[in-house]
Amino acid sequence: MAYQKAILGSVSRTFALTIPLLPPMIEKVVGNTYLLCRIVDTIEDAADLSPETKQNLSQLFLDAVLGKVSVESFVEPCLKALNHYGNQDELDLIAHTPTVLRILHTCSQDDQAAVSRCISIMSEGMSYFHGKQTQAGLKDLGEFEKYCYVVAGVVGELLTTIFSNHSAAFAKNIKGHDELALAFGQALQMTNILKDSPEDHARGVSWKPADISQKGLLKISYQKLQDSLSYILLIPKEELGMRRFCFLAFGLAVMTLSQIAKREEFSNQDEVKLSRKTVMAFYTFTQFAVKSDALMQIFFNTFSTALRKAI
Repeated sequence: MAYQKAILGSVSRTFALTIPLLPPMIEKVVGNTYLLCRIVDTIEDAADLSPETKQNLSQLFLDAVLGKVSVESFVEPCLKALNHYGNQDELDLIAHTPTVLRILHTCSQDDQAAVSRCISIMSEGMSYFHGKQTQAGLKDLGEFEKYCYVVAGVVGELLTTIFSNHSAAFAKNIKGHDELALAFGQALQMTNILKDSPEDHARGVSWKPADISQKGLLKISYQKLQDSLSYILLIPKEELGMRRFCFLAFGLAVMTLSQIAKREEFSNQDEVKLSRKTVMAFYTFTQFAVKSDALMQIFFNTFSTALRKAI
């Protein structure tokens, strides 16, 4: 667990802030899942690997998570393939895959089943998209939404299952609202796609749909954010950690998309990246905001103004 907490801080400043807000049992499984997803992402982000190599490594990783092969049979070929990869923290994470999986196996059977389902869908889904990376972007909105599902919508489903496993009140509230869980994950992913688009373009890739304008994407993102807030409001007020975890990620997405909406175009994600001061101020604000549905709604209405104007 000490390794999990330390490496989380190295590979993601944002999630190192949000995940510790969760109750301890949920923090363990969500933090663990994030690290497993990050390994899948690392394979995806390795620009010098062929689609075939990425697919093979993704399948090996999935088989290791599901216990079909030894963990070492994934770690050794993966580190060998990534010998020119620049991010040392992500390489260290891959080297410690056995540690991460040992932690997963201390979680409840229900939580383990939810994590395995998430990693299976994400790993197989990313393999499908390995060969679809082009400068022009994804074929259409349908393919874009499928991509957003396999990399993030499925995480919204995972969180819903984990939260439901640990909170009977939430399980009751969310019943019949499965689409909100999808929207929560997809809203965060769409934010990342728009924010990272200059860097993706520079390496000859676009994850945007070729047939939708920037304005059209911002409009879809806004609708997903509306559904995301509805999702957060279904979390019981006594579950302050769960509420704050979700609201913090949601709020950072709202403010980032508003930054993007104010610009016709931008050439570097630093132009729309939130300052550390802004992030920490919002982090403090969430302590009070999550206790009030009205305050969370006021935040959204206020900070999404630029987004609404752009669409």
